[in-house]
Amino acid sequence: MFKLVRFTNPKGKVAVGLVVSETEMIDLTDAGITRMTSILESEDPVARLRNVVTDGVDRIKIESVHLLPPVEDQEVWAAGVTYLRSKKARMEESDFSASAYDKVYDAPRPEIFFKSVPSRVVGTGDKVGIRMDAKWNVPEPELALVFNSRRDLVGYTICNDMSSRDIEGENLLYLPQAKVYDRSCAIGPWIVIGAQEEEARKWEINISISRNGREVFTGSTSVGQIKRSFDELGGYLFRSQTFLCGAILSTGTGIVPGDDFTLAENDRIKITIGGIGTLENTVIVV
Repeated sequence: MFKLVRFTNPKGKVAVGLVVSETEMIDLTDAGITRMTSILESEDPVARLRNVVTDGVDRIKIESVHLLPPVEDQEVWAAGVTYLRSKKARMEESDFSASAYDKVYDAPRPEIFFKSVPSRVVGTGDKVGIRMDAKWNVPEPELALVFNSRRDLVGYTICNDMSSRDIEGENLLYLPQAKVYDRSCAIGPWIVIGAQEEEARKWEINISISRNGREVFTGSTSVGQIKRSFDELGGYLFRSQTFLCGAILSTGTGIVPGDDFTLAENDRIKITIGGIGTLENTVIVV
Protein backbone atom coordinates (compact mmCIF):
# COMPACT_ATOMS: atom_id res chain seq x y z
CA MET A 1 0.00 0.00 0.00
CA PHE A 2 1.06 3.59 -0.62
CA LYS A 3 0.25 6.72 1.37
CA LEU A 4 -0.10 9.88 -0.69
CA VAL A 5 0.04 13.20 1.17
CA ARG A 6 -0.33 16.92 0.40
CA PHE A 7 1.83 19.39 2.27
CA THR A 8 3.39 22.83 2.18
CA ASN A 9 7.11 22.58 1.36
CA PRO A 10 9.81 24.83 2.89
CA LYS A 11 9.37 27.30 0.00
CA GLY A 12 5.71 27.72 0.89
CA LYS A 13 4.43 25.85 -2.16
CA VAL A 14 1.87 23.05 -2.08
CA ALA A 15 3.50 19.72 -2.91
CA VAL A 16 2.63 16.04 -3.03
CA GLY A 17 4.56 13.51 -0.99
CA LEU A 18 4.87 9.77 -0.56
CA VAL A 19 5.06 8.45 3.00
CA VAL A 20 7.97 6.01 3.26
CA SER A 21 7.99 5.30 7.01
CA GLU A 22 6.01 6.16 10.13
CA THR A 23 7.92 9.42 10.46
CA GLU A 24 9.27 10.25 7.00
CA MET A 25 8.15 11.04 3.47
CA ILE A 26 9.64 12.16 0.17
CA ASP A 27 8.67 15.10 -2.04
CA LEU A 28 7.36 13.85 -5.40
CA THR A 29 7.99 17.12 -7.21
CA ASP A 30 11.24 15.88 -8.79
CA ALA A 31 9.34 12.82 -10.04
CA GLY A 32 7.03 15.15 -11.96
CA ILE A 33 4.10 14.68 -9.59
CA THR A 34 2.70 17.97 -8.38
CA ARG A 35 -0.97 17.05 -7.95
CA MET A 36 -2.65 14.08 -6.31
CA THR A 37 -5.30 14.02 -8.98
CA SER A 38 -2.75 13.02 -11.63
CA ILE A 39 -2.14 9.83 -9.64
CA LEU A 40 -5.78 9.14 -8.84
CA GLU A 41 -6.82 9.62 -12.47
CA SER A 42 -4.04 7.41 -13.90
CA GLU A 43 -4.91 4.01 -15.35
CA ASP A 44 -3.05 2.21 -12.55
CA PRO A 45 -2.25 4.39 -9.51
CA VAL A 46 -0.43 1.55 -7.73
CA ALA A 47 1.85 0.92 -10.70
CA ARG A 48 2.47 4.64 -11.08
CA LEU A 49 3.61 4.95 -7.47
CA ARG A 50 5.57 1.70 -7.60
CA ASN A 51 7.71 3.21 -10.34
CA VAL A 52 8.64 6.23 -8.22
CA VAL A 53 12.32 6.09 -7.27
CA THR A 54 12.75 6.48 -3.51
CA ASP A 55 16.32 5.26 -3.07
CA GLY A 56 18.76 8.11 -2.65
CA VAL A 57 15.99 10.71 -2.44
CA ASP A 58 16.15 13.06 0.53
CA ARG A 59 13.63 12.20 3.20
CA ILE A 60 11.53 14.76 5.01
CA LYS A 61 10.37 14.44 8.59
CA ILE A 62 6.58 14.43 8.51
CA GLU A 63 6.42 16.43 11.73
CA SER A 64 8.52 19.20 10.13
CA VAL A 65 5.95 20.14 7.47
CA HIS A 66 2.39 21.40 7.47
CA LEU A 67 0.10 18.64 6.19
CA LEU A 68 -2.84 19.72 4.06
CA PRO A 69 -6.12 17.88 3.54
CA PRO A 70 -5.69 15.29 0.75
CA VAL A 71 -8.35 17.01 -1.33
CA GLU A 72 -7.78 19.07 -4.47
CA ASP A 73 -10.84 19.59 -6.68
CA GLN A 74 -12.90 16.68 -5.39
CA GLU A 75 -16.33 17.28 -3.91
CA VAL A 76 -16.94 15.58 -0.57
CA TRP A 77 -20.17 13.63 -0.06
CA ALA A 78 -21.34 11.40 2.77
CA ALA A 79 -23.53 8.38 3.35
CA GLY A 80 -25.73 8.15 6.42
CA VAL A 81 -27.31 5.40 8.51
CA THR A 82 -24.93 2.73 7.23
CA TYR A 83 -24.29 1.30 10.71
CA LEU A 84 -27.00 -0.10 12.96
CA ARG A 85 -25.66 2.11 15.77
CA SER A 86 -26.16 5.18 13.63
CA LYS A 87 -29.74 4.22 12.85
CA LYS A 88 -30.56 3.81 16.53
CA ALA A 89 -28.92 7.13 17.42
CA ARG A 90 -30.82 9.04 14.75
CA MET A 91 -34.10 7.50 15.90
CA GLU A 92 -33.33 8.39 19.52
CA GLU A 93 -32.54 12.03 18.79
CA SER A 94 -35.90 12.73 17.14
CA ASP A 95 -39.33 11.16 17.49
CA PHE A 96 -40.40 13.33 14.55
CA SER A 97 -37.82 11.79 12.17
CA ALA A 98 -37.48 8.31 13.67
CA SER A 99 -39.47 6.43 11.06
CA ALA A 100 -37.48 7.97 8.20
CA TYR A 101 -34.16 6.77 9.63
CA ASP A 102 -35.62 3.36 10.36
CA LYS A 103 -36.80 2.97 6.77
CA VAL A 104 -33.62 4.21 5.05
CA TYR A 105 -31.44 1.68 6.90
CA ASP A 106 -33.29 -1.19 5.22
CA ALA A 107 -34.17 0.57 1.97
CA PRO A 108 -32.47 -0.34 -1.34
CA ARG A 109 -31.38 3.28 -1.83
CA PRO A 110 -28.88 4.61 0.75
CA GLU A 111 -28.91 8.08 2.25
CA ILE A 112 -26.28 10.14 0.43
CA PHE A 113 -25.84 13.86 0.92
CA PHE A 114 -23.44 16.62 -0.05
CA LYS A 115 -20.90 17.47 2.64
CA SER A 116 -18.27 19.95 1.50
CA VAL A 117 -16.51 21.78 -1.28
CA PRO A 118 -12.70 21.41 -1.20
CA SER A 119 -12.08 24.91 0.14
CA ARG A 120 -14.00 24.16 3.34
CA VAL A 121 -12.17 20.93 4.18
CA VAL A 122 -9.56 21.08 6.94
CA GLY A 123 -6.65 18.71 7.41
CA THR A 124 -5.00 17.03 10.36
CA GLY A 125 -3.65 19.49 12.91
CA ASP A 126 -6.16 22.14 11.82
CA LYS A 127 -9.31 23.26 13.63
CA VAL A 128 -12.79 21.79 13.14
CA GLY A 129 -15.89 23.80 13.91
CA ILE A 130 -19.04 23.51 15.98
CA ARG A 131 -21.94 25.78 15.08
CA MET A 132 -22.52 28.84 17.25
CA ASP A 133 -26.30 28.25 17.04
CA ALA A 134 -26.18 24.56 18.05
CA LYS A 135 -26.15 23.08 21.54
CA TRP A 136 -25.46 19.42 20.77
CA ASN A 137 -22.40 18.87 18.57
CA VAL A 138 -20.56 15.62 17.96
CA PRO A 139 -17.78 14.29 15.75
CA GLU A 140 -18.48 11.42 13.40
CA PRO A 141 -15.37 9.30 12.70
CA GLU A 142 -15.69 7.65 9.30
CA LEU A 143 -13.81 5.79 6.62
CA ALA A 144 -13.89 7.81 3.42
CA LEU A 145 -13.72 6.30 -0.08
CA VAL A 146 -11.74 8.10 -2.77
CA PHE A 147 -13.10 7.71 -6.31
CA ASN A 148 -11.65 9.00 -9.56
CA SER A 149 -13.78 10.46 -12.35
CA ARG A 150 -14.36 6.98 -13.84
CA ARG A 151 -15.91 5.78 -10.54
CA ASP A 152 -12.88 3.62 -9.76
CA LEU A 153 -12.31 3.25 -6.02
CA VAL A 154 -8.65 4.28 -5.87
CA GLY A 155 -8.03 5.01 -2.20
CA TYR A 156 -9.14 5.50 1.38
CA THR A 157 -8.78 8.24 3.95
CA ILE A 158 -10.32 9.37 7.26
CA CYS A 159 -13.20 11.83 7.53
CA ASN A 160 -14.63 13.58 10.56
CA ASP A 161 -18.18 14.39 9.47
CA MET A 162 -19.02 16.94 12.18
CA SER A 163 -22.69 17.10 13.05
CA SER A 164 -25.10 19.29 15.04
CA ARG A 165 -27.47 16.69 16.42
CA ASP A 166 -29.99 19.09 17.93
CA ILE A 167 -30.51 20.85 14.60
CA GLU A 168 -30.91 17.59 12.69
CA GLY A 169 -33.11 16.15 15.42
CA GLU A 170 -35.48 19.10 15.32
CA ASN A 171 -36.41 18.31 11.74
CA LEU A 172 -34.69 16.02 9.23
CA LEU A 173 -35.10 18.76 6.59
CA TYR A 174 -32.51 20.69 8.58
CA LEU A 175 -29.85 18.07 7.77
CA PRO A 176 -27.86 20.40 5.45
CA GLN A 177 -27.58 23.00 8.23
CA ALA A 178 -26.53 20.34 10.72
CA LYS A 179 -23.85 19.02 8.38
CA VAL A 180 -22.65 21.80 6.07
CA TYR A 181 -20.96 24.86 7.55
CA ASP A 182 -17.45 26.30 7.92
CA ARG A 183 -14.89 23.74 9.15
CA SER A 184 -17.51 21.00 9.42
CA CYS A 185 -15.38 18.48 7.51
CA ALA A 186 -11.89 17.25 8.39
CA ILE A 187 -10.08 14.80 6.11
CA GLY A 188 -6.62 13.26 6.37
CA PRO A 189 -3.89 12.68 7.10
CA TRP A 190 -3.36 11.15 3.65
CA ILE A 191 -4.85 8.82 1.05
CA VAL A 192 -4.01 5.12 1.20
CA ILE A 193 -3.77 3.54 -2.24
CA GLY A 194 -3.62 -0.17 -3.02
CA ALA A 195 -5.95 -1.72 -0.43
CA GLN A 196 -8.95 -3.82 -1.45
CA GLU A 197 -12.37 -3.66 0.21
CA GLU A 198 -11.87 -7.07 1.84
CA GLU A 199 -8.78 -5.74 3.61
CA ALA A 200 -10.30 -2.36 4.48
CA ARG A 201 -13.27 -4.05 6.16
CA LYS A 202 -10.88 -5.53 8.72
CA TRP A 203 -9.73 -2.09 9.86
CA GLU A 204 -10.75 -0.77 13.26
CA ILE A 205 -11.95 2.80 13.80
CA ASN A 206 -11.10 4.44 17.13
CA ILE A 207 -11.84 7.89 18.49
CA SER A 208 -10.59 9.70 21.58
CA ILE A 209 -11.77 13.14 22.72
CA SER A 210 -9.75 15.08 25.31
CA ARG A 211 -10.79 18.16 27.26
CA ASN A 212 -8.29 20.12 29.37
CA GLY A 213 -5.87 17.24 29.07
CA ARG A 214 -8.38 14.65 30.27
CA GLU A 215 -10.02 12.02 28.10
CA VAL A 216 -13.80 12.55 28.10
CA PHE A 217 -14.93 10.08 25.44
CA THR A 218 -13.58 7.04 23.62
CA GLY A 219 -15.22 4.71 21.16
CA SER A 220 -14.43 2.07 18.59
CA THR A 221 -16.05 0.10 15.81
CA SER A 222 -15.08 -1.90 12.75
CA VAL A 223 -15.31 -0.93 9.08
CA GLY A 224 -16.76 -4.40 8.65
CA GLN A 225 -19.94 -3.23 10.38
CA ILE A 226 -20.87 -1.01 7.42
CA LYS A 227 -24.01 -2.58 5.99
CA ARG A 228 -23.56 -1.66 2.33
CA SER A 229 -20.71 -2.57 -0.01
CA PHE A 230 -18.33 0.14 -1.19
CA ASP A 231 -19.35 -0.55 -4.78
CA GLU A 232 -23.02 -0.07 -3.89
CA LEU A 233 -22.34 3.26 -2.17
CA GLY A 234 -20.18 4.48 -5.04
CA GLY A 235 -22.76 3.35 -7.57
CA TYR A 236 -25.50 5.46 -6.00
CA LEU A 237 -23.18 8.46 -5.63
CA PHE A 238 -22.38 8.42 -9.35
CA ARG A 239 -25.96 7.86 -10.51
CA SER A 240 -26.92 10.76 -12.81
CA GLN A 241 -23.87 12.68 -11.59
CA THR A 242 -20.49 13.43 -13.16
CA PHE A 243 -17.42 14.25 -11.10
CA LEU A 244 -14.73 15.58 -13.43
CA CYS A 245 -12.02 15.22 -10.77
CA GLY A 246 -13.56 12.36 -8.85
CA ALA A 247 -15.18 12.53 -5.43
CA ILE A 248 -14.69 11.54 -1.81
CA LEU A 249 -17.51 9.65 -0.09
CA SER A 250 -17.56 9.32 3.69
CA THR A 251 -19.22 6.04 4.66
CA GLY A 252 -21.14 6.84 7.85
CA THR A 253 -20.36 6.44 11.51
CA GLY A 254 -20.70 3.53 13.90
CA ILE A 255 -19.54 5.53 16.94
CA VAL A 256 -22.02 7.91 18.55
CA PRO A 257 -21.38 9.52 21.98
CA GLY A 258 -24.15 9.36 24.56
CA ASP A 259 -26.97 11.88 24.59
CA ASP A 260 -25.33 13.72 27.50
CA PHE A 261 -22.17 14.51 25.52
CA THR A 262 -21.48 17.55 23.37
CA LEU A 263 -18.23 18.97 22.06
CA ALA A 264 -16.76 22.12 23.59
CA GLU A 265 -14.29 24.64 22.27
CA ASN A 266 -10.66 23.48 22.54
CA ASP A 267 -11.62 19.80 22.74
CA ARG A 268 -9.08 17.64 20.94
CA ILE A 269 -10.44 14.94 18.62
CA LYS A 270 -8.20 12.04 17.61
CA ILE A 271 -9.50 9.54 15.05
CA THR A 272 -7.42 6.49 14.10
CA ILE A 273 -8.24 3.91 11.45
CA GLY A 274 -6.03 0.85 11.18
CA GLY A 275 -4.34 0.71 7.80
CA ILE A 276 -4.51 4.48 7.36
CA GLY A 277 -3.29 6.53 10.32
CA THR A 278 -4.57 9.29 12.60
CA LEU A 279 -6.58 12.45 11.97
CA GLU A 280 -6.32 14.93 14.84
CA ASN A 281 -8.10 18.26 15.23
CA THR A 282 -8.97 20.89 17.83
CA VAL A 283 -12.49 22.32 18.14
CA ILE A 284 -13.46 25.97 17.66
CA VAL A 285 -16.85 27.70 17.54
CA VAL A 286 -17.81 29.06 14.12
